Amino acid sequence: MTIMIPAWVKGTLTPVEKLEAHVKGLRHKAVSVFVLAGDAVLMQQRALCKYHTPGLWTNTCCTHPAWEEDPLDCAMRRLDEEIGVTGLTPEHRHHLEYRADVGGGLTEHEVVEVYVAQATRDLSVTPNPEEVMAVEWMRFDALRAAVAETPERFTPWLRIYLAEHGQKIFGDLATLSQR
Repeated sequence: MTIMIPAWVKGTLTPVEKLEAHVKGLRHKAVSVFVLAGDAVLMQQRALCKYHTPGLWTNTCCTHPAWEEDPLDCAMRRLDEEIGVTGLTPEHRHHLEYRADVGGGLTEHEVVEVYVAQATRDLSVTPNPEEVMAVEWMRFDALRAAVAETPERFTPWLRIYLAEHGQKIFGDLATLSQR
């Protein structure tokens, strides 16, 4: 199945096949979501069948919006598709851009709308096995420590989010965990 995503080609936003965007390192739109419960973040371990960064731990869910799809609608769709969560209302937290080698000759050059949704730890989660091999609630300070100790276990974009955008995404959680 060919998935067309919004990417910039020669300065113009154009629908581009997802894999082509990653092979060529094209700048493209993305959405990332973090579900929080108090000081804990719902993390996912990417399925081993993913074409890049398989088996790595990352934010609750992320994706590329379809052509002309609203980013908030995309965030809510992906919460359901990846981890089987509905009924949350993500709040926009940050707009950022990053570029990262994701292995296998692929590059993510994303312009990302980042959302945070509040939940409780008893949230019903039903991961899609084609997307996610495990989920885990991690205290934010433990997550930061784990990323610092074993960065190779985490996706490049998660490491970038924590290192460069933590305060804007996580607010007080980021400030408190640095003390």
